[in-house]
Amino acid sequence: MIRTLLKEVKEYKAASIVTPLFMILEVLMETVIPFLMASIIDKGVETGDIHHIYKVGGIMVVAAFIGLVAGMAGGRYGAKASAGFAKNLRQAMFERIQTFSFANIDHFSTAGLVTRLTTDVTNIQNAYMMILRMFTRAPISLICAMAMSFAINARLACIYLVTVIVLGGILAFIMTHAARYFDQIFPKYDELNESVQENVSAIRVVKAYVREEKETSKFRKASENIYRLFVKAECNLVYNAPLMQIAVYTCILLISWLGAKMIVADSLTTGELMSLLTYCMNILMSLMMLSFVFVMIAMSSASAKRVAEVLTESSTLKNPEHPVEKVENGSIEFRHVDFAYKAGSSEPVLKNINLSIRSGETIGIIGGTGSAKTSLVNLISRLYDVTAGEILVGGRNVKEYDMEALRNQVAVVLQNNVLFSGTILENLRWGDEHATKEECERVCRLACADEFIQRFPDGYETHIEQGGSNVSGGQKQRLCIARALLKKPKILILDDSTSAVDTATDSKIRKAFREEIPDTTKLIIAQRISSVQDADHIIVMDEGTVNGFGTHEELMETNTIYREVYESQTKGGGDFDEKAGE
Repeated sequence: MIRTLLKEVKEYKAASIVTPLFMILEVLMETVIPFLMASIIDKGVETGDIHHIYKVGGIMVVAAFIGLVAGMAGGRYGAKASAGFAKNLRQAMFERIQTFSFANIDHFSTAGLVTRLTTDVTNIQNAYMMILRMFTRAPISLICAMAMSFAINARLACIYLVTVIVLGGILAFIMTHAARYFDQIFPKYDELNESVQENVSAIRVVKAYVREEKETSKFRKASENIYRLFVKAECNLVYNAPLMQIAVYTCILLISWLGAKMIVADSLTTGELMSLLTYCMNILMSLMMLSFVFVMIAMSSASAKRVAEVLTESSTLKNPEHPVEKVENGSIEFRHVDFAYKAGSSEPVLKNINLSIRSGETIGIIGGTGSAKTSLVNLISRLYDVTAGEILVGGRNVKEYDMEALRNQVAVVLQNNVLFSGTILENLRWGDEHATKEECERVCRLACADEFIQRFPDGYETHIEQGGSNVSGGQKQRLCIARALLKKPKILILDDSTSAVDTATDSKIRKAFREEIPDTTKLIIAQRISSVQDADHIIVMDEGTVNGFGTHEELMETNTIYREVYESQTKGGGDFDEKAGE
């Protein structure tokens, strides 16, 4: 895990190395100053040697200045290293997520990935900063101060040694006890983010059904779970400060009492006592810093595991060693295909699918909700892999193709149409980033989108809000179809992509497809039989199997499901899910 994360330090290695060095230099200067102060008191003040005071005082000023500069440099380079490390982690995670299949994304959940990219990376950044600075500074400061204390007076320094051992053991126990709560906190952040994300994206539905109170209650519950765990953790950590105060005051009292006795006995000087008291604060504050570092490490370790999970996750879809870069044509063949979303599932979504589709054909696909229509077409562009059997596109198994090359030739207009923030032209050029305005206008005419775009004051420069919230469902569908056409694909898949347009517009789009892109294989999933009636062949899906395959006329004669649905829609205006007699 640590090795995986540290790979992302990259160009910030130098800053990560010099930061501890500057912190060590700062500690050395801080350690020298009390020793110099003792010299001023014992050899300057008590003897009245003003020259010695000036000389040693000058050295103290220089040491303090060097320590100040070193501390500032350590802070600067530490901030650069930690912020750069966090930047690289986010970049690496985002790039890794781009390679994920749908199955990988389903494994983590969208909210979980967002939490990892934000909260978890921030925790790691803070911990990395603490490790570079405090985790270096505190132990070195403790060791140097302890060494100087023993050099001054070993008997009195033993008080510090005993205190450090006892206090260190107690603090370690507290840290260990508190750390277990942090492992539970961050999955709760996922639930919180999921609640926010779901509510914001579906705010119109929430308001339409007056569910604000329910959603607020759901958010409050997620927020309270985080609050409860943080309180439990902090209730353990609250003992740190009083324990430290007790230790500090105990050491000061013991050193002052015993030190005064030794001064009277001429076995200790006043300057040495002052130095020992200064080192007391150095030692115990270093111990306090270490305890805070361990708390931060405990918090970030849970985050580090979650980030490492993403970085080490391998996509369930992989390119072959020598992938095929060119799709020859739009022919499609399913050979004994089974598919399940989860490996080892007892009940596959698709069962023994056998189909042969010639290049340039228009294929209609109908079926009830849950009949696996979308699952069927998702396999063609290899958004998922088959569980058994094989799928051929252009005469070759889809697993032989470079995935980018395959998906560039298989354009999919998904069921859930998505537009991005930007102008209409920018959204269209997702299909071809180098497309001219004339090419964009042509595909928009094919998709019957040009007619409403021209009515906008800014035309093709009209700004689309996030998610396409400022255009209607039908307009969004037509823009998505145009975007797919701009790819000039060999296979075009429309997954119920004309459900929000009227039948006349639907008919115009299908006519344009026949006349303008006759060589493109077109697969149209629809609920309305009128949308697929004139297709070359129609596939009837039922519970993950192909119930019928043929022309409209053939299915009317041979397929009961198709005939019943046709009669239901022509007589009662129903859709596919309205079965006759039900």
